[in-house]
Amino acid sequence: MEAAWLYYYEDRTQNEIAGSLGVSRSSVATYLQQARAMGLVEVRLAPSLFNTRIVARDLQQKYGLQEVVVAPGPEGSLDRVAQLAARRLPDLLEAGDWLGVSWGQTVWTVAQKMARRPIDDLSVVQLVGAMRTPYGFDSTNCAALIASAVAGRVVNLHAPAILSSAAVADALRNEEIIARQINALSEINKVIFAAGSVEDDSHIVLCGIATPDDLREYRARGAVGMVCGRFIDRDGNHIEGSLDPRMIGVLPQTIKGLSVGMMVSVGADKIQSMDAALQGGYATHLVTDLPTALGILGLGNSSP
Repeated sequence: MEAAWLYYYEDRTQNEIAGSLGVSRSSVATYLQQARAMGLVEVRLAPSLFNTRIVARDLQQKYGLQEVVVAPGPEGSLDRVAQLAARRLPDLLEAGDWLGVSWGQTVWTVAQKMARRPIDDLSVVQLVGAMRTPYGFDSTNCAALIASAVAGRVVNLHAPAILSSAAVADALRNEEIIARQINALSEINKVIFAAGSVEDDSHIVLCGIATPDDLREYRARGAVGMVCGRFIDRDGNHIEGSLDPRMIGVLPQTIKGLSVGMMVSVGADKIQSMDAALQGGYATHLVTDLPTALGILGLGNSSP
């Protein structure tokens, strides 16, 4: 009891206690273990300090993920989440990898926060065609900025994300240079992407890929979210509609089952989409914030 009092109440070191009691340090360690076993000492943790770790573990177990990183902070803490993703992504890359890069504000913010860290023989592949956007976060810029950070070779997709008609899109896909770039999409073994919303204020509308009427059509077909510019249902299945024949870019099934699928997303409007992407098996790694993570767990559905 004396050893426990000195250690836990007076904050003395085990060496100091050993000297005071005239015993060895190993004896002090044994006394402390006995004190806990006898119930003389209780060690309590403040749950609020471990919320992010607990939630990360729960998400990892629910969806069978390799890793989950949950940032503390208020809802929509994109900068903090992007910083965590920017630090983690290079650790997951190796020489010879083909990294697929999606588009959007989240991926762009991650790219902006990546410190330069060259990786040998790395190819960075643009997954979605180009688009008109005043925001800077189109697929071309996202891929270029990440490639610059890791000193990778950029494989661009020199075609619009959406064409005026299916016939024009087919003709463009058959052009030799575009065909080679589309074939490169199947080479990727790792990917970074964000889950997209299907609400009328989604970036896919702001960037001119879809209209609110298009979104209503896909929602009527069961769409709850987007992955790499394509619509998915609650189970993560690709939903095809009137836009798909006109689109140029990666298909959702291409990014399933990769060795690394890093999904980075935050916000209440992304919760259903994130859950659908996780159910669909697109992600192996998840980076988000605490409110969003709790929202996903609160959906209460079963794991895939």
